Amino acid sequence: MRTEDFDVQSVVAYWLTEAKESLEVADHLREKADYSYALFFGHLAVEKTLKALYVARLREHAPPIHSLLRLARVIGLDLDEERTDALIRITAFNIEARYPDFKREFRRICTPAYTAEQMNTIKEVIEWLQSQLR
Repeated sequence: MRTEDFDVQSVVAYWLTEAKESLEVADHLREKADYSYALFFGHLAVEKTLKALYVARLREHAPPIHSLLRLARVIGLDLDEERTDALIRITAFNIEARYPDFKREFRRICTPAYTAEQMNTIKEVIEWLQSQLR
């Protein structure tokens, strides 16, 4: 798509709406004690927020990748060790909730306490990413 045909604000708004909806689904799943999928949707919310930031900064469509750290680095975000670790951990929720080999073990890890802690991290990351849009 040519840059002059690209409505950056509309695409950013699209990704932010998608991120908000994914986070709402994550919260609903958590309420229903479906913890592994709650974290999977939490990953989607972070990914979509990163894609909004990608579009806002680079003024082009975001690539179809799911590695949060890779997206953050392409965007040029200043990441400390804590944020880097969080992005790596949250990216794992995409794989571990999706593939049968990992799913059983991941479900055992996803206790209510673990999920609550990780959802707090997800929400903190999203809040930080949104602050980078301003």
